Amino acid sequence: MKRIASICLPVLAIERWSRFADAPEAPVALVVEAAHGQLIHAVTPAAAERGAHPGMRLTDARALDPKLLAEPADPAGDAALLKRLARWAGRWSPLVEVDGEDGLRLDVSGVAHLFGGEEGLATDIRSRFGALGLTACTAIAPTAGAAWALARFSPRVVDKDVAKALAPLPVAALRLDARSIQILERLGLKTIGQLAKVPRKSLQRRFREADNPLNALDRALGLKDEPLTGERIELPPRVLAKLSEPATHPEAAGQALGRLVPGLARQLQDRKLGARRLHLAGYRVDGSVAGTGVATAIPTRDPKHLMRLLIDKATVLDPEFGFDAFALTASWCEPLGATQESLVDEPSGEAEVAKLVDRLSVKLGPQRVRRPQPIASHLPERANGWRLAVEERPSPQLSPASGRGSTRPQHLLDRPEAIAVVYATPEGLPRRFVWRRLVHDIAKAEGPERIAPEWWRERSTARLRDYYRVEDKDGRRYWIFREGLVGDGRGGAPEWYLHGLFG
Repeated sequence: MKRIASICLPVLAIERWSRFADAPEAPVALVVEAAHGQLIHAVTPAAAERGAHPGMRLTDARALDPKLLAEPADPAGDAALLKRLARWAGRWSPLVEVDGEDGLRLDVSGVAHLFGGEEGLATDIRSRFGALGLTACTAIAPTAGAAWALARFSPRVVDKDVAKALAPLPVAALRLDARSIQILERLGLKTIGQLAKVPRKSLQRRFREADNPLNALDRALGLKDEPLTGERIELPPRVLAKLSEPATHPEAAGQALGRLVPGLARQLQDRKLGARRLHLAGYRVDGSVAGTGVATAIPTRDPKHLMRLLIDKATVLDPEFGFDAFALTASWCEPLGATQESLVDEPSGEAEVAKLVDRLSVKLGPQRVRRPQPIASHLPERANGWRLAVEERPSPQLSPASGRGSTRPQHLLDRPEAIAVVYATPEGLPRRFVWRRLVHDIAKAEGPERIAPEWWRERSTARLRDYYRVEDKDGRRYWIFREGLVGDGRGGAPEWYLHGLFG
């Protein structure tokens, strides 16, 4: 008998938001833009206690609670998470489908005994989602419609008498549109049991055939088919090479690459992908597996480059009693279209640098090769950082000062160094400063460029900075700043520092 499990994640959006929120316990509503204003998409428990609920207008909710906070919802991000959860839910069934905006449905026919029965399967689903920090309501029934209804209105396992289990549920459990639900309630048909007793011909005049609620009831009772289409899971590019006889010499893996790499490159080209991480597996005759892998700085499917990266790694695989097969998998890929590097057959600089980074990462280890990246920060010493050269490239997080060109020095000190400054007035341009025991008379000065403290990261006593570009009589140019203002109430007299050198 067919068995369908429905998993409802009723607060997926708010639980996903709470992971990154500063105050997840606050009364917050996630809102989306609508034709006539903002609508509430999800609410925290604190906001629900104050009367806010999904589908409500934000203005109406704030009339009940003026302190209600509004944050933009992310339906696209929620949908992407739901797709990832569908792939992860393959642990319970080979056939999993995303079911609406808040759930999954699985064909669990013949698999419940692996989990100690259907009750054990439902318990395992709830506990594993709970370990992920997600609330899951689960129901198992003979039809997808019945499982959907029970998961959202009365989570449990139903074996045979589906009609009896659905009878006390509201008509909204049939997944009808709002207009149909409103019409049925006006007719006094508030439960599925009441709807099932109505003669079918009496409803045909009020509903079109496509909108007839009895069609939804028939699907829930199994009188009409409701097919389940599983999520399409596209496997990563993979090439397998089987050996006619077990190979016991250490060079076997390197020799197998001559067959594996070209085949993998063809698959990547057909799918318009470039490899970022490769895994080479050697299958031994005793059933054990030896593996190694490499990563690349940018997507690539160049066979020569991939071969060069993998050949040294392949030689370290221990055959023990012998290898009888090898597999090469591109476990992480990115889109890569056809490109022409240049008109004169000269490689581009980016590709050559990426190949050098890849080779260094293989020789020295990926943890020892890093590259700079911009970081969102007002303060110059925090506006740059380092990341692994072969890790996924993050979205640009440029600081507000990015793109100022020549206004920033080419050489920035690791830490600003204190200097003594002589100036005409407390708020005027500097005239002379002493740095590392040398006196520098300032011939030209430009500024100030004011940078406010990052109040969300620092204490309230943090002081603002006024930066100046100065040039001494010998033509040397410096980047200095005054920290604080006279009488700002955040310390004593302002202090001066040298932060960078031009030229």
